[in-house]
Amino acid sequence: MSHWLAAAGGNSASIPAPHVEYGQLSPMLVVFGAAVAGILAEAFLPRRARYWAQVTIALLGLAGAFTAVIVLASQGYGSTKVDLLAMGAVALDGPALFLQGVILLVAVVAVLTYAERRLEPKAGGVPVDAFVAQAAATPGGEQERAAVRAGFASTEVFPLTLFAVGGMLLFPAANDLLTMFVALEVFSLPLYLLCALARRRRLLSQEAAVKYFLLGAFASAFFLFGTALLYGYAGSVRLGDIADVISGEAPATQALLSTTQNDALLLIGLALLSVGLLFKVGAVPFHSWTPDVYQGAPTPVTGFMAAATKVAAFGALMRLFYVAFPGLRWDWRPVMWGVAILTMVVGAVLAVTQQDVKRLLAYSSIAHAGFILTGVIATNKQGLGAVLFYLLAYSFVTLGAFAVVTLVRDSRGEATHLSSWAGLGRRSPLLAAVFALFLLAFAGIPLTSGFTGKFAVFQAAAAGGATPLVVVGVLSSAVAAFFYIRVIVLMFFSDPQPGGPTVAVPSAFTATAIGVGVLVTLGLGLLPQYFLDLASKVSPFVR
Repeated sequence: MSHWLAAAGGNSASIPAPHVEYGQLSPMLVVFGAAVAGILAEAFLPRRARYWAQVTIALLGLAGAFTAVIVLASQGYGSTKVDLLAMGAVALDGPALFLQGVILLVAVVAVLTYAERRLEPKAGGVPVDAFVAQAAATPGGEQERAAVRAGFASTEVFPLTLFAVGGMLLFPAANDLLTMFVALEVFSLPLYLLCALARRRRLLSQEAAVKYFLLGAFASAFFLFGTALLYGYAGSVRLGDIADVISGEAPATQALLSTTQNDALLLIGLALLSVGLLFKVGAVPFHSWTPDVYQGAPTPVTGFMAAATKVAAFGALMRLFYVAFPGLRWDWRPVMWGVAILTMVVGAVLAVTQQDVKRLLAYSSIAHAGFILTGVIATNKQGLGAVLFYLLAYSFVTLGAFAVVTLVRDSRGEATHLSSWAGLGRRSPLLAAVFALFLLAFAGIPLTSGFTGKFAVFQAAAAGGATPLVVVGVLSSAVAAFFYIRVIVLMFFSDPQPGGPTVAVPSAFTATAIGVGVLVTLGLGLLPQYFLDLASKVSPFVR
């Protein structure tokens, strides 16, 4: 026995203990800690105390994480002290910190829209939000009616959102494919649940969640299979190691000599990884889930998902292409050209035919994914900075637009059919003017953040030799401008319907969310230079 213990003790010293830099990983750790605190609050607090506790925990956690990002950036981790953390699994560099900051700000605004409790009629004398009273109850059944009468609330949406935010913070910072896959699942699974929790139109909401879950599971499987093939090719899942093997700089071994004879593993693996990531950004032909899910999900969740998921997924896509596959640029760029052109054209053309505001914004988000891809294709420092700026600008316009959608209501809840929005400018001039501002920003009209973002990505793409792509982008923008302006004309130059929808008076939460959207949209349009400079300064990825 003593022999065995001595042997075990002798061998244990040869296993290196993992070295984790907790301070540098603090933004993610703070968010996950707040999510766990939210779960405990859900378990132990009485039902009447949970709402304010969850809102407070979520906002404090997100604010703490954003403070940690600012502190890390001020210490030079975004510029001079870039590093690989957690034994090389996580990158700490300028793009990672910039994208994490954007995701956290988006999440703060999204939590404000979740917390809105003035729009729905009171249930049992208790104010309620946009989320179902009891998620496990059958839609329309006696159990659901009893839960509504009792004034129940699904306050678990707050910790679920925090878990999703934690995964999103890790996704664009992941420096190996397995960490990227884990982050993908950590932020996807809470989103599948959140999509099913709408208080009104519950069957539509559950249908949206099932579609998103099934298609998301396929996309995750593609990503994992691609990871396996790339490991078979390069003998590593680290992005830097894969780049070294592709460029021939890795030390030659017998295994590498046999696997690198044939590029089939490499190219198929890259294609499968791209499918997984392009699904998340909603690029054509992997976009079919977007309109149904955006329409069916609770509108605050739709806004959060439309903004934050795009930021995280484009961050991961750029890290993958710029760090692991710069040597394959001439292989992946032509394919991404085709995807970007299809995405811009299909998103713009199909949006023209939509009669539902949420579906229109969904196709608009598909077109914007194409515009952002033109910046990714530029494969230069200018393109990377332009994409970071575009993601910042697009996120707040999207959040603001979906927050406005929650306020136009009739007896069935949100009035999302376009015909209901006729004459809104006469009924509520301020709200219609705010929504018109967001639509003009989507269209890329000068003096809005959308114009600055589009100009930056198109200029970068032209500098990277993708001028034909810029021409397609400009033409698609013209088509998109038609349906945005059509909605503005409908709001201001049509007569209101008798007995049409009313505009609800929001609480300070939704008013703040819309106000932040307006400020960022105008601020990045009128005075964009500081943020353009910041985005271009933080752009190099660490290897």
